[in-house]
Amino acid sequence: MGKVVNLNRFRKRVEREASAKQADANRARFGQTKAERSAEAKRTARAQEKLDQHRIDREELP
Repeated sequence: MGKVVNLNRFRKRVEREASAKQADANRARFGQTKAERSAEAKRTARAQEKLDQHRIDREELP
């Protein structure tokens, strides 16, 4: 007689492994390195600063 296997545990283990494999693929595909995040933050800050420099301030008329 063979070993008794809990099918729910087996099914859940297989699903966890598949999910982990998919998560690894997604991290590699969509993830950003720290340098990329830093460069993007600097670009955004510089663009916002440049936009603010070109803003025309007008005083409100009474």
